[in-house]
Amino acid sequence: MSQLSLVTGANRGLGRNTALSIAKRGGDVIVAYRGNAEQAEQVVTEIRALGRKAVALQLDMAQTASFATFAANLRVQLSEGWQRDTFDHLVNNAGHGEFAMIAQTTEAQFDGLFDVHVKGVFFLVQTLAPLLAAGGRIINFSSGLTRVSYPGFSAYSAAKAAVEMLTVYMARELGPRGITVNTVAPGAIETDFGGGLVRDNADVNAQFAAMTALGRVGVPDDIGPMVASLLADDNRWVTAQRIEVSGGQTI
Repeated sequence: MSQLSLVTGANRGLGRNTALSIAKRGGDVIVAYRGNAEQAEQVVTEIRALGRKAVALQLDMAQTASFATFAANLRVQLSEGWQRDTFDHLVNNAGHGEFAMIAQTTEAQFDGLFDVHVKGVFFLVQTLAPLLAAGGRIINFSSGLTRVSYPGFSAYSAAKAAVEMLTVYMARELGPRGITVNTVAPGAIETDFGGGLVRDNADVNAQFAAMTALGRVGVPDDIGPMVASLLADDNRWVTAQRIEVSGGQTI
């Protein structure tokens, strides 16, 4: 039986790359997305073209009250599409960035970041844990900015730091079921994240490239394949770890 992964925010950016990387390694994927159904269906089409099974499900990480309905929909898809009642991997990738100095950060921006990156992750894991197979995997996305600072990302980085501690507790509490939980912390990556700040702003791109041992910022293909490999059975003894994938950013 093929492995089945649920990737949040899989319609774009790193989530899309992760979903496709999983499929290229022989896995099936549930493509969770917040608002762009057309993008999500395109990812599903690409996964199916690779010979794997996929389905798109709508999920808003900021709306924890909707998680029970999402879980019910997931149960239906698992039964109808895979003839099973569990899935193997949960990749908590969905999120957004807010670029604002502390003096200019609004309470709404702060709450929005913590609602999605911390509260959403916590309660999605709580909701879906009964559906996660024994010996499964959870990967929570963090950021290289929890180890080093870059002005304007204080609230975002604080939320991601909270995710890293949650990962440790999840690993401890889910360990008896053989479930591993790890954090993947990308460095600066060229995507549309944060309005395309790293991708589209040449000065910011150059600043981060200068901080990086390999002399450039990352691209999605630097992240998705690494996440897919971490999900493999080869890494069954890796848990409660923060794994930075940054090309040697600020070392």
